[in-house]
Amino acid sequence: MRFWPKIARLAAARDVDDACCPDCPAGLPGEDPAFTTAVTALGAKLAKADGRAEGGEFDAFSEVFQSEEGSGRNVQRLYDLARQTTLGYEGYARRLAKRYRGCPQLLEDVVDGLFHIAKSDGAVTGHEIDYLQSVATLMGLSPLTFRRLRATHLGAGPDDPYVVLDVEPDAPEDVVRAAWKRALSQAHPDRALSRGLPAEFVEVAHAKSAAINAAFDAVMRERRALAPQPA
Repeated sequence: MRFWPKIARLAAARDVDDACCPDCPAGLPGEDPAFTTAVTALGAKLAKADGRAEGGEFDAFSEVFQSEEGSGRNVQRLYDLARQTTLGYEGYARRLAKRYRGCPQLLEDVVDGLFHIAKSDGAVTGHEIDYLQSVATLMGLSPLTFRRLRATHLGAGPDDPYVVLDVEPDAPEDVVRAAWKRALSQAHPDRALSRGLPAEFVEVAHAKSAAINAAFDAVMRERRALAPQPA
């Protein structure tokens, strides 16, 4: 994560309650105590999301955090304060969303970092997914962006329509439509016939084309369902 070393350095000297300050300072994120503390708290509270807060989880947190030499004790103090409970994580996520609403990529980086922490013990529980999804929603990330992040870290099922179309879940509609047409063109039964392939391959091409059309229809239905409704 690009900003995590700076976060570890600055957050080590701050108390976890600093993020409750109503006036976030201007400047770069790494120079904003509220930002650094909030991200630290979100990472620490993630350790409690699956119902456990084991001591070894700080080691995994530190791998992502990459704190500079000599700051480990202070970072662990801050982490320990925050990981006692998941309560209050919503406030940290909302404050980041409010302060950095004009920097969606930075907010996405935060969730990206949290995914790294969640999967560092080899398993991501349903409670952790719920926590991560809630944080992403509170930060204003779209469901499709969260879906892409989840697929990047945990993989997507082979029947995921975006996998079938070979396109990112938050790709613009024109990109999705172009991918659909390209996939259909490549899978069209006439191509199998033109290559002189036997009838079995033509049948496979028909089935693949049907799957591509079904995937495109599923994407369009999902996007219509997620679209903001008129007032």
